[in-house]
Amino acid sequence: MTIQDLEPKAIFENFYKLTQVPRPSGHLEKVQAFLLQWAAERGIEAFKDGGDNIVMRKPATPGMEKCKTCVMQAHMDMVPQKVDESTHNFETDPIETWIDGEWLKAKGTTLGSDDGIGVASIMAVFEAKDLKHGPLEALITSDEETCMWGVNHLAADTLHGDILLNIDNETEGEFVIGSAGGVNVTASMDYQEVDTDATDIAVRVTFRDCKGGHSGLEINQGRANANKLMARFVRQAIADDDARLCSWQGGNMRNAIPRTASVVLTIPAENEEDLRELASYCLGIYKEEFHGVEEDIAFDFERVDLPAKQVPQEIQDNLVDAIIACHDGVLRNIPSMPTIVETSSNLAIINIGEGKAQILILARSSSDSMLEYEQEMFEAVFGMAGMKVEYGGRYPAWQPNFDSPIAAQMAALYERMSGEKALVQVVHAGLECSLIGEVYPKMDLVSFGPTLRSPHTPNERCNIPSVARFWEFLKQLLAEIAE
Repeated sequence: MTIQDLEPKAIFENFYKLTQVPRPSGHLEKVQAFLLQWAAERGIEAFKDGGDNIVMRKPATPGMEKCKTCVMQAHMDMVPQKVDESTHNFETDPIETWIDGEWLKAKGTTLGSDDGIGVASIMAVFEAKDLKHGPLEALITSDEETCMWGVNHLAADTLHGDILLNIDNETEGEFVIGSAGGVNVTASMDYQEVDTDATDIAVRVTFRDCKGGHSGLEINQGRANANKLMARFVRQAIADDDARLCSWQGGNMRNAIPRTASVVLTIPAENEEDLRELASYCLGIYKEEFHGVEEDIAFDFERVDLPAKQVPQEIQDNLVDAIIACHDGVLRNIPSMPTIVETSSNLAIINIGEGKAQILILARSSSDSMLEYEQEMFEAVFGMAGMKVEYGGRYPAWQPNFDSPIAAQMAALYERMSGEKALVQVVHAGLECSLIGEVYPKMDLVSFGPTLRSPHTPNERCNIPSVARFWEFLKQLLAEIAE
């Protein structure tokens, strides 16, 4: 069985088409052209707006013209993550899918169901000839996963809807009415490299195969951050084995918990075995600390050619100390909702080498004051290391509307159709609803979707039966939304 054999075909056939079009964040030209061509072939009104979003419109079915206008919304980009041995090129290669029981997965990469299933659902509704619905608009946004570029450049006269259905939640039966805000934190510095000692040797040490995960939804799962593990090892290697840092690469997306980190160190030749033993010792400690959570952590240790240059010792020590001191993970939960994360940070990307050091963090909070506190914290710790700290891509928290009519209607419909009680709640992930709500303050917003697990990792998977139930729910919802 292949993805094209799955039910409901209306969604999975469109999702298959999306898997064949490269669409990593920052490289969306191909998927934008695909969506516009797809709409043109079906006679659907569609255009690209000033934020590189794709907007579509579909008139109401006869007799439902006076119903409220619904905006169906999802994002077109996907997080490009792959296993270390994969040769996949996200800018050119299609995603290879496979079916594992009730789950749809990808071979060695992220699946792109976040948010390809949302986009495919929109496509299914817009091309359908047999659905009942009021006036519809589609907003398929650009670069949600990196900086929410599309909704940050959404004009106030683009949409005319009363209700926004954001199809970017990952648990069936969960209807989200609020989410955390966030800001990108970048600490950087330039330094003058110094010569390596010609009598030293160079080794590359890599800690790999951490689970990683979504830095909002899974930041509270107690998973290892490869950059933090590496910092502990490097600091000990400097103290015990006279190690010197030449380069450091760890992580590749701000909103993905880093799975891999790799450093090149120089050491006196006589310390090689001791350094290897230190890496093995650290691996054992990490496996013990993360027992039951991280079972696959591994490390690679290899001799490499001696680089000509390395980081000056004082700069190296300051950088490593700052990384050690940098907060990562959950800072606190919402005091009034103690099961929900309020404030967190993800020490996402570290690039050091060739005279430049850059550390990238995604800070999140549903409290504006706590988000400000996080910024002050990072400014303090990296400022002591002589780094410049800058902020960008800030998006506000989506403050919950507990009196949302559409959320109440959806919860009641879900209970009627499934016999199970719906969960209406807020989440720690960042959702585009926060920015859309600022542009369209009178719009009633809710986020929902079928069940996905481990987004932003190569273990991302989509629960096939939940998509079928979601499709039936979505069709009934559109038919019941009234004036």
